[in-house]
Amino acid sequence: MIRKLISRVFQKKSPKKGEPRIFKLKSHGITANQLTPCALKTVKTLQQAGFKAFVVGGAVRDLLLRRKPKDFDVATDADPDEVRHLFRRSRIIGRRFRIVHVMCGPETIEVSTFRTVAVSTNNDSDDRQTDQESGRILRDNVFGSQVEDAMRRDFTINALYYDPVSQEIWDYHNGVADLKAGVMRIIGDPAQRYREDPVRMLRAVRFAAKLGLKLDPAAIRPIRELAELLEDVPAARLFDEMLKLLFSGHAAKSILLLRKKGLHHGLLPTLDVIMEQPMGERFVMLALAKTDQRIGEGKPVSPAYLFAALLWHEVLAAWRQYQTEGEKPVPALHLAMDVVLAAQSEKLAIPHRYDAVMKEIWTMQPRFLQRAGQRPFRLLEHPRFRAAFDFLMMRCESGEVDAEVGRWWEDFQDAGEHERGQMLIKDEAPAAKKRRRRKPKSEGLGVRGEE
Repeated sequence: MIRKLISRVFQKKSPKKGEPRIFKLKSHGITANQLTPCALKTVKTLQQAGFKAFVVGGAVRDLLLRRKPKDFDVATDADPDEVRHLFRRSRIIGRRFRIVHVMCGPETIEVSTFRTVAVSTNNDSDDRQTDQESGRILRDNVFGSQVEDAMRRDFTINALYYDPVSQEIWDYHNGVADLKAGVMRIIGDPAQRYREDPVRMLRAVRFAAKLGLKLDPAAIRPIRELAELLEDVPAARLFDEMLKLLFSGHAAKSILLLRKKGLHHGLLPTLDVIMEQPMGERFVMLALAKTDQRIGEGKPVSPAYLFAALLWHEVLAAWRQYQTEGEKPVPALHLAMDVVLAAQSEKLAIPHRYDAVMKEIWTMQPRFLQRAGQRPFRLLEHPRFRAAFDFLMMRCESGEVDAEVGRWWEDFQDAGEHERGQMLIKDEAPAAKKRRRRKPKSEGLGVRGEE
């Protein structure tokens, strides 16, 4: 149905070079009331002040695909200061790209000024800076026309502009046709565009997996050769892109595509090692699939939990290694956790606020094997028990831990107090050190009874 709609939209005469293909409401079916009130107000306010203003990018693409946009971005020919002047609740942010956040209640609309095509030169101005060696854009605040703004966007399917007042879609690079064909194409030379911003390689994979599109062969060709450019991307920005990918609802498909294109080395430094281990790969893919399922069902997901899953088998390998070198189990586990987290932090800046949760989930795993005495009761009362238990069940499902252990804990949670006492497994109690009882100095006064 969607393909038929897009096919009908595309049946128009070709525009002159530099002019957009304009689609009317009757051909695309997107109405102004499909926008949020804040997005509609932002566009109307800018247009009433005499500026051009359009909803742009992913929101237009998603509306054409009959998906609900996650957010709405607006592009305009007003500069950031002019935009800031029009909206009382707004602020200018960013150094690399100066944009304006317009706030309406809890919603924030990102407003960007039309920019010109980035060109790397040896005489970069204060408003544009590029890395002369790699070609990566460091700063880009050179404003331009709408035609130039469309040219500097990454993919044709994201270079779509929607005017909710006239209810027209302006398409400069046949993005509508590419949606019809199910293809993602880069605007311009792919190798040059990846050099300008290496994160585009990750975005290409994420969008292809999320939207079910096929990457154009020309967009695929330079990826393996240029993948190392991701090493120069700031860790915080790489982490932000990683979160978008992992919580897109299509993480499992995205990771497989990343491996296929040779990009997994640029995300988690240990992911390629994990995926080479049959047990580790099963565990990681299971964790990603469960995350995708929860997102699809509208349930909350925890970044700390997912990162704990992605790094677990690296922690497990290091833990075993330190024990073979003579470390005791508990100190060996803590050492393994610290080493693995330190290693990945060089590439991917996982915020330290997640570290504590990840470590709690990891350190609770050995405790699930202790099913004697008061240990199971204390573990059941731990505030992270549910997350750690779900983690254990994934280990059982992947074959890492005997499934009987998971079933025991399921039954233990549902059992009554008396039944729990009968379920305890004494053989799994760690051998206690025998303590020599201190004899009383006298058998008389000063000794509290005999036991």
